Amino acid sequence: MRIRYALFALAVTSFPVSARADEPAKVSYFKDVRPIFQQHCNGCHQPAKPLGGYVMTTHADLLKPGDRGKVGVVAGKPAASHLVEQIKVLDNGKAEMPKGRDPLNPIQIKLITDWIAQGAVDDTPASARAVVVDALNPPKYSAPPVVTGLAFSPDGKALATTGYHEILVYDTDGYALKARLIGISERVQSIAYSPDGKKLAAVGGAPGRFGEVQVWNPESEKLLVSAPVTFDTLYGVSWSPDSKALAFGCSDNTVRAVDATSGKQILQMGTHSDWVLGTVFSQDGLHLVSVGRDMSMKLTEVPTQRFVDNVTSITPGALKGGLMAVDRRPMNSSAKVRLWSTAHTLTLPKRMQKVPVDTPGAKPNVYDEIIAAGSDGRPRLYKMHREVKREIGDDSNKVREYEAMPGRISTLAFNSEGTKFAAVSSLDGKGEVRVYDANTGSKIVCENVTGPVYAVAWHPGGAVIASAGFDGTVWLHNAATGKLLQSFVVLPKK
Repeated sequence: MRIRYALFALAVTSFPVSARADEPAKVSYFKDVRPIFQQHCNGCHQPAKPLGGYVMTTHADLLKPGDRGKVGVVAGKPAASHLVEQIKVLDNGKAEMPKGRDPLNPIQIKLITDWIAQGAVDDTPASARAVVVDALNPPKYSAPPVVTGLAFSPDGKALATTGYHEILVYDTDGYALKARLIGISERVQSIAYSPDGKKLAAVGGAPGRFGEVQVWNPESEKLLVSAPVTFDTLYGVSWSPDSKALAFGCSDNTVRAVDATSGKQILQMGTHSDWVLGTVFSQDGLHLVSVGRDMSMKLTEVPTQRFVDNVTSITPGALKGGLMAVDRRPMNSSAKVRLWSTAHTLTLPKRMQKVPVDTPGAKPNVYDEIIAAGSDGRPRLYKMHREVKREIGDDSNKVREYEAMPGRISTLAFNSEGTKFAAVSSLDGKGEVRVYDANTGSKIVCENVTGPVYAVAWHPGGAVIASAGFDGTVWLHNAATGKLLQSFVVLPKK
């Protein structure tokens, strides 16, 4: 017994003496403070959008003054640090920063204040010190980037592609590089021009750190909105028909939407059980469809943020894998009939009549069809809104299936008339680009595709499709014949 007691006493006295209870714990810039700035501050205080002339993306920038001449962080002196003054919650419950958003919580404010009081030390590990990337220090590529997103401008004069930390915009008259829109997101996963053509949206982020929504003016190359969202990369951006809202999927299993002018969140729906990878609005903008790795396609009512229904069958095994891609079939909402196949037409239901969305038993104002695909490589066309009572095991919203592609489908897109759609897939280091007739199911396989393909877009004229993927090559094909018209590599000159 005496031996055990002696060993216990020795073990206790061998531990270091803890800090006094009234002394704040040591705060880490890298682990504690930097994540707060990434989530709440970097959207408005980055090289592409330095609000007040103050940048917060690097430790060195934090120690500099902004346009007011006041230094943001004065090491060891929280009271003299303008940053502390800006984040302080006032008597009215608001704070100067983050601008237009809820104040930081007391724990976050204390962490920042204590870090400054303790000397504002930069404890970023050498292995994590990233090279500064901004307009003055653009990305330098040793190999072409993997292209995950493509978008033609509505006027057809520009083609945007994703890159590392940037969106690259090409003039379609010769496909010369026109602009490099460089932001803080390492990965840009999805891009889309607004329906009015005035803005270009992107979603992406830094894996395991933050997600980000960007809105650019592509002509002036100005970043209009940078909104950090969640703690991981975002996917599948889409615009509302009126160009006022942006929807996207998140790796926290939610689908969200933000105001395209302010970046303020206006919708969050959380009934998915895995990552959400694609979104699309209905024609009238009152509903949103989302697809995800949970093998489901879900319908949400935008004004109320209410989950409405599973568009696809809920029977286990009805879908053979996760869904990655979705698009709405363009159609004239005033049309009286809808061509579903070469042999059948459908008269639009009475719910085409205008009714308020919040009316009990109200039906949608328009008739919509959507195409979706993913891991099993088979595109499927669905009615967006259920017209019959759900039965266990049914898949009554499904209109038709199309011939499967090799591998998983990453992206698909309708032409502007809704008569055809393009889809791209990849398997075992190879890729394929197809154009399907939406009514007959006939297909055209595009030639000379040299690797896995992840992105596709239609030129507004409808005669050309662009596709790209793993090797950074953009292929331009004749949509009617599949013939390769031109190709170029996304690799800015050094």
